[in-house]
Amino acid sequence: QVQLVESGGGLVQAGGSLRLSCAASRTFFSINVVAWHRQAPGKQRELVATITTGGRPNYADSVKGRFTISRDNAKNTLYLQMNSLKPEDTAVYYCNLPTPPFFNWGQGTQVTVSS
Repeated sequence: QVQLVESGGGLVQAGGSLRLSCAASRTFFSINVVAWHRQAPGKQRELVATITTGGRPNYADSVKGRFTISRDNAKNTLYLQMNSLKPEDTAVYYCNLPTPPFFNWGQGTQVTVSS
């Protein structure tokens, strides 16, 4: 059973930064590609960024150049550094696999960006 625990969200002004963390079991970090997703109110969940075990990242166009995904396999932790935040980044952020079948979703961490 993989448990995913996201943290680091909060309220920030536009242009600000936040760093999200995802703590998970070693099973999760043994998988080649893991990801951050987000879901804004009334919208479908969106894949934000992925990263391989070797550290190769990939980003949605909406966050490219502003967000940085990283992983510390020794600490079983996934990160998302978010800079130059915009109000449209407001959402609950989750870590998981990039595509189905997903592990059980964690509670997520709320990110709210004020204009």
